[in-house]
Amino acid sequence: MVKFLKYGGVVTMIFMNVFNKLLTTTSIFKSRDVLRHTYTPNQLPHRDEQIEALASILVPALKGETPSNILVYGKTGTGKTATIKFVGKQLEEVSIKMDVKCHVHYLNCEVIDTQYRVLANIAKVFGRNVPMTGWPTDQVYEEVKRAIDEEDRTVIIVLDEIDKLVKKGDEVLYNLSRINSELKRSRVSIIGISNDLKFRNFLDPRVNSSLSEEEIVFPPYNAEQLRDILQQRADLAFYDGVVGEGVIDLCAALAAQEHGDARKALDLLRVSAEIAEKENGTKITVEHVKKAVKKIEADHVIEVVRTLPTQSKVLLFGMILLTESGINKFTTGEAYSIYKSLCRRVGLDILTQRRISDLISELDMLGIINSIVISKGRYGRTREIKLDVPINPVKNTILEDYRLESLSEFERQIRSSSTLNIFDS
Repeated sequence: MVKFLKYGGVVTMIFMNVFNKLLTTTSIFKSRDVLRHTYTPNQLPHRDEQIEALASILVPALKGETPSNILVYGKTGTGKTATIKFVGKQLEEVSIKMDVKCHVHYLNCEVIDTQYRVLANIAKVFGRNVPMTGWPTDQVYEEVKRAIDEEDRTVIIVLDEIDKLVKKGDEVLYNLSRINSELKRSRVSIIGISNDLKFRNFLDPRVNSSLSEEEIVFPPYNAEQLRDILQQRADLAFYDGVVGEGVIDLCAALAAQEHGDARKALDLLRVSAEIAEKENGTKITVEHVKKAVKKIEADHVIEVVRTLPTQSKVLLFGMILLTESGINKFTTGEAYSIYKSLCRRVGLDILTQRRISDLISELDMLGIINSIVISKGRYGRTREIKLDVPINPVKNTILEDYRLESLSEFERQIRSSSTLNIFDS
């Protein structure tokens, strides 16, 4: 930022650091990170049963024995990862006091999603200099074995989002599930975490039987349980008197509607606080929560649009142009007409109308549009389509795709035209 000062007829330009003002503003947060998904609290409300089940399965590690492998299931936001990290941390703390070596290693398979990467990551944790690419997988596996087996210890390998890994093959699970037969001094146990109960259908039967020795299911939280979780985090995250009446109850109720998702509840509370802070408020109110709901939904839509295939982006951009031209409800035929014109502009192959109808169904399923089938009497039936997203953010997201930058010029031509005939040019 630049500020101009005039003194004695001389204009002086002063450069101001943009963060200075923000750093001097009083924050309503005592600890923002407490509301992040990655934070593991010292207590986990309403997960005593699952904690005890995990502990009873892992306790052999403290006796120098091999714990059973475990598969943990549950929908997003049911506390699976937090609970396992909590129990893992306590296991390591007790092992130090007992002078028994237990090591819990956590891997997110959404990021580390191939056999090679998983093995290379494990090898590096135990001090082996393995490149992230380039070696034969068998060689990396041998390094993992040698590294783990250097000491008498129990290693618990946690594979979060294990279904993402399985979709690319189950070789690494086969290797890790049989590794104990090749170790002399150490022991390995696997904990798999998944939102998808069906992923085991893709596993080799030998892997399936060895991997799912024990199973633990995490049920969704109800509104009352979510309220307890939010209250616990709010006490840590905010100064006294910051959270207004009804805020926690509303966040809990809204998240309970979404399958008891604690992550959504925490996100709602955090974003509500951030909105209050931006508005220079000293208290989070119910109105801030309502604004947070709209912001989170808009952010989710943007991420969905950003990951759409190119053809779907072009189709959606055409629908936006129709809407901006005053046609709030349009048919598949009208959407297809402008789609063809846009494809010619950007040099894309034109899909058939039947395939475009399928893409429209997919956009409907994602909640980006609303479409209903209406009867035209003797003229048959057609689909009536209406956008169900904020136009400008979605349009800007589509134009971020370098392949579709030329669509902005097409939009300018339409704005300067008095009719929609340009759609068929």
